[in-house]
Amino acid sequence: MRSVRAGSDWVRRVLVVAGVVAAGVVLVAGPASAHVSVNSSDAAQGGYAVVNFRVPTEKEDASTVELKVQLPADQPLAFVAVKPHPGWTATLTKAKLATPLESDDGPVTEAVSVIDWKADPGAKGVAPGQYDEFSVSVGPLPKAASMVFKAIQVYSDRSQVEWIEDTPAGGAEPEHPAPVLELAAGTAEVVAAAGAASTPPAATAADNADAASKGAVLAALVIGGLGLVAGLAGLAFGVTARRGVRRDPVTPAG
Repeated sequence: MRSVRAGSDWVRRVLVVAGVVAAGVVLVAGPASAHVSVNSSDAAQGGYAVVNFRVPTEKEDASTVELKVQLPADQPLAFVAVKPHPGWTATLTKAKLATPLESDDGPVTEAVSVIDWKADPGAKGVAPGQYDEFSVSVGPLPKAASMVFKAIQVYSDRSQVEWIEDTPAGGAEPEHPAPVLELAAGTAEVVAAAGAASTPPAATAADNADAASKGAVLAALVIGGLGLVAGLAGLAFGVTARRGVRRDPVTPAG
């Protein structure tokens, strides 16, 4: 009985360690998903893309009723079209450009500087525990590694969160980081069509490689943590089975 009890205590300790590891994995993977963020499946330098702004509601007692996004002034976009979103109205604010942009339709002297989505009167907005995405079609995208879109999220209780903080290179993420869109290096055809005179600089490729490396490290950490949990649970089961089964003595032959 003492052996069985000792085995049971050992199993409990293993399961406690496994639980701590699993919690650590959740803490590593979880917080970033709660931020207002921007994503795109086809954003490349010099090309056109559909860009999505994802808005989760973090508050437990209020809904998101407005999202105001500022387009980077130093990376103006000649074309911006907002996808209709049921229950919401989008307002576009334009600003005059110091240097006009060239387009197929002639010089562009002003560009969209702010997109403001507001929930329609009577609409519920984005309820607590839910998220929504707001899409725009834009282009041509700049010859740069990334674009920063500062945003303001407004709740139904009139409180607001400003997602405008810059994330330092190699530093810890701030509490309210501004959404950042990574841009893939454009093909020669795309860059030429956008009026580019040269290929993207080497620094752009290095930045993209660094972002991919960070993503791979995070994925390996999550997978490794889950594998450790499974391994510890399997070891605990094996020890319990070995100690709990009674073996009959072997009778000598003859």
